[in-house]
Amino acid sequence: MSHAEENAGTRRDFLYYATAGAGAVATGAAVWPLVNQMNPSADVQALSSIFVDVSAVEVGTQLTVKWLGKPVFIRRRSAEEIEAGRAVSLDDLSIDKAAQNANKPGADATDANRTLDEAGEWLVMMGVCTHLGCVPLGDGAGEFGGWFCPCHGSHYDTAGRIRKGPAPRNLDVPVAAFENETTIKLG
Repeated sequence: MSHAEENAGTRRDFLYYATAGAGAVATGAAVWPLVNQMNPSADVQALSSIFVDVSAVEVGTQLTVKWLGKPVFIRRRSAEEIEAGRAVSLDDLSIDKAAQNANKPGADATDANRTLDEAGEWLVMMGVCTHLGCVPLGDGAGEFGGWFCPCHGSHYDTAGRIRKGPAPRNLDVPVAAFENETTIKLG
């Protein structure tokens, strides 16, 4: 038996492993761009969270900012608005009893579960009607002193809860938190 015949299996195994390794690298190089294209672009990632200066928002007024291509209402509620929101019991909410608050998943729609702070002064909501996506009018519009959607007549109260109309749920509360006394981080 010659030296070449003794090592023939070893060379063959090496060729199999080398071919399989090269094939795996080539497949990975071909598939990676297809998978990577599904990642969000840099401009989308930059907008995934924004900081909003609320130092100029007076009591009883609202600031509207654009976040992820949608309006966000940031309202500094007056004592009357807080009192009106807290006076509503869950039994009065016939359409949606869920808070729709990304900060408090699974919470009920009490006024305290929809506001950003314990005192209930700051209310942050997506400014998009949950019926068909119109932008509701604010500043005490509608029958319940909150927001009114002019497209199909949905009425929201001072806590952004649906009280009347075709909208199926309360205005959504996005992920938000105070970074300091004058800055809110969305996202």
